[in-house]
Amino acid sequence: MKRIGAAAGLGLAALLAAGAAQAQTKLTIGMSGWTGFAPLTLAKEAGIFAKNGLDVTIKKIPQKDRHLAIASGDIQCAATTVETWIVWDAAGIRTKQIFQLDKSYGADGMAVRGSTGSIKDLKGKTVAASAPGTSPYFALAWFLKENGMSVKDVNVVNMEPGPAAQAFIAGQNDAAMTYEPYLSAVRDKPDSGKIIATTLDYPMVMDTFGCTPKFLSENDAAAQALTKSYFEALEMIKAEKDKAYTIMGADVKQSGEQFGKSAGFLRWSDAEGNKKFFAGDWQTFTNKAADLLLEIGLIKTKPDINTLVETKYVAGK
Repeated sequence: MKRIGAAAGLGLAALLAAGAAQAQTKLTIGMSGWTGFAPLTLAKEAGIFAKNGLDVTIKKIPQKDRHLAIASGDIQCAATTVETWIVWDAAGIRTKQIFQLDKSYGADGMAVRGSTGSIKDLKGKTVAASAPGTSPYFALAWFLKENGMSVKDVNVVNMEPGPAAQAFIAGQNDAAMTYEPYLSAVRDKPDSGKIIATTLDYPMVMDTFGCTPKFLSENDAAAQALTKSYFEALEMIKAEKDKAYTIMGADVKQSGEQFGKSAGFLRWSDAEGNKKFFAGDWQTFTNKAADLLLEIGLIKTKPDINTLVETKYVAGK
């Protein structure tokens, strides 16, 4: 009888485990190896997502292709810069931002040759930057506009941030737009050139996490769990920094120490930071970004920005 009881107990345990597995909401997130997104990786690898009822797959997808993955249904949610959601919306890809991830404090920048005295000296020169509709291209447009220029004043060669930094170090191109951890590769090779401007000079790179309206309407609890998981990942970074940095660094082939240096150039946004951001900062930046996107021809009309966000997941935090 005991043997039958034990077998029945095991069967019940298996059924309960299967039920728990079925209860988990499956979703796929599209992102890159950008340091600011790393707490999402931590939430997955440290079991935070799973603990909160989420079965998350993370796909590394270049920013220029992330909206295509959303349109195809390959991913339901993504991490990207605030202005990118505007470009995606103009292309007919509907999404809603639900929480802020980070803000760059020097983690995005422009590398130039040592002989370049100012950004204005780049007129007619070659600059490596990702394709239009990406953060590095937008940063280039922003930097140039702040110096009385436009993207038409330079020759843009489309290269992703990692290859752009590697090519610059190898002596190719007059300048490069890149971000951490690749920007630090340039910092470590001063003979190749210098970093002439970063988001400390031009604070215009901030990232948010968003999902399709369909996913949010059908998975409200999961969206809340995603938000909660992100904040719990930030709490883990505070409580177990070395362990967290090691996990996040491994994802981009950095040691924990190297990752920590990259992370020093940005700020992750906790629950209180999110409340403040969506209470006014997001609206101000989104409007200014939309104006620039119109100016450089990446969108044809300015959207109703209120359709691009759902703040209820952070409003009560």
